[in-house]
Amino acid sequence: MAWKDQSAFIEALERAGELVRIKTYVDPHLEIAEITDRISKSGGGGKALLFENTGYDFPVLMNAYGSERRMCMALGVSDLDETAREIEDLFKMISAPKESMLDKLKMLPKLGAFASWMPAVKKGRGACQEVVMATPDITKVPVITCWPKDGGPFITLPVIHTKDPHTHSRNVGMYRMQVFGPTLTGMHWHKHKVSAKHFTEYKKLGKKMPVAVALGGDPVYAYSATAPLPENVDEYMLAGFLRKKKVELVKCVSQPEIEVPADADFIIEGYVDPADELIWEGPFGDHTGYYSLPDWYPRFHITAITHRKNAVYPATIVGIPPQEDAWLGKATERIFLAPIKMTMVPEIMDMDMPVEGVFHNLVITKINKEYAGQGQKVMNAMWGAGQMMFNKILVLADQHVRIQDYPALARYVFKNLNPVTDVVFSTGPMDVLDHSCSKMGFGGKMCIDGTSKFPEEIEEGALPSVSLPAASLIADRLQQQFSEIRSVNASLIEQEIPCLIVAVKKDKSGHIRSLHTSIASLDFCRGIKMILYVEHTVDPLDLPTALWRFCNNLDPKRDQYLYRYDDAYHTGCLGLDGTRKTKEYDNFQRDWPNIIVANEATIHAVDEKWDQLNLGPFIASPSLKYKEQLYGNEAIVDQ
Repeated sequence: MAWKDQSAFIEALERAGELVRIKTYVDPHLEIAEITDRISKSGGGGKALLFENTGYDFPVLMNAYGSERRMCMALGVSDLDETAREIEDLFKMISAPKESMLDKLKMLPKLGAFASWMPAVKKGRGACQEVVMATPDITKVPVITCWPKDGGPFITLPVIHTKDPHTHSRNVGMYRMQVFGPTLTGMHWHKHKVSAKHFTEYKKLGKKMPVAVALGGDPVYAYSATAPLPENVDEYMLAGFLRKKKVELVKCVSQPEIEVPADADFIIEGYVDPADELIWEGPFGDHTGYYSLPDWYPRFHITAITHRKNAVYPATIVGIPPQEDAWLGKATERIFLAPIKMTMVPEIMDMDMPVEGVFHNLVITKINKEYAGQGQKVMNAMWGAGQMMFNKILVLADQHVRIQDYPALARYVFKNLNPVTDVVFSTGPMDVLDHSCSKMGFGGKMCIDGTSKFPEEIEEGALPSVSLPAASLIADRLQQQFSEIRSVNASLIEQEIPCLIVAVKKDKSGHIRSLHTSIASLDFCRGIKMILYVEHTVDPLDLPTALWRFCNNLDPKRDQYLYRYDDAYHTGCLGLDGTRKTKEYDNFQRDWPNIIVANEATIHAVDEKWDQLNLGPFIASPSLKYKEQLYGNEAIVDQ
């Protein structure tokens, strides 16, 4: 269904008991983010928050997409698989043989409905242009500062519109925007993004590039801007399909080449000049749970700001998971399963992106396996499919297990896994936010093939499973034998998952490699198939945190150490180093970012006003859990 505007969505959230209005003054500088972080981690995503007293003329909406129910409400569906089923039915209808005129006629109503969802430009002004700022000034809008080491305030839910200067085809994306002054922001688009390609073409032509930013309106716009669509597909086609109603667009008042949604709350118009010097943008507390480091990005010059009379400023925060963006990712996981399955990898049955993997880092895929080598076929197809090229760890299972049942999945994968033959390493493009890569945007990948194996896939001489000692015995012995080991999680062994998580304090070059050889060669560890190493400050018994830190800090190809048994060379134990990499011990030459934690002053300020916020029983700051894991106090770690 289509929402009339953002206000209609807010009213619906309130009627459904999914929104809390906060009338007490809350500072957009750090306090809004701290409150939102507490609520988003309170279980089930908490509630959407409407901060009505911000010291500005506009309220701030936070955590609007932050639960499965609210994500479904935003998209107008009863469950996230509903749209996937509809897309799959559409693919089947279009691709089915049309043997008669009647078969072709049956398609017309569906195709006619599809055509009615295409975006349309209407004449005149839209509600988004009810008020035109006499002098544009973005500092009059309550742009939030999320985290203490951020470079400044950031616009975090911008729906950014650009056009190809040659074809005039539109792109709608979402890239953070740091505010530097009343009419100046950064434009943080990465080189692989379509808007960055448009910018390159304008640079060749020596022309200024018109840009417009929409905030608010139907919540489906923000989702569509994040969706991994092919370059030639207009994001407003997807929005129209999702809302079952065309998106009405109007021309900008100062950049008429660009059209924007008529029902948006704010429109920020301007241009990027290729002749400008770039601006030093960042740091920014990002969705990885770490600060993304500062770098040079284009300047965006604001030429006009328009808004509705009763505009609400929408924003989000990202950081240590879980956060609101996890549900945007879950929607993409479900909605785009059908296109991937129908067009590229037909054997895919299901897909899951655990929140600890922060989207690209960890993807679990279930396939209908019918022949030897099919896992490798799927691996190659997925790493070549759109944004899946950024995937770091791919886990494959087959039709005999439910991949959302993580304990059962892990048991199944490890039962079928030979670490020597069933783990494949590669290199390729990586997300530029991946700090573990030795080179920015390029690093290692790993596929763990946990499917059941055909005879052709099994090496002769591979040993059957080995009975392991009690988990507590393994943990105690390792800590007694190796002083650098601070803690061991061997509890997975009790669930028939032969994997350890070991917290280590590194103090020499090649430390994890030598430690892994020593552990894997011990008789009482024989039969353990994989050991994940994390830093000494991480509690390996806190599995979600340990996996989040591990996935972020690992470059699989560089950081893998395979121990093969001398008397059974076709089997062994794989060690994976998920510790922080340094110049001293790892010859790592890039800057390493810090994790994202609120500062004490902000935590104290929110604690003091909690009883006035109408948010129920006190919730302590999630940052308190992570303070001991910080590497000093700056966004960049002192190497």
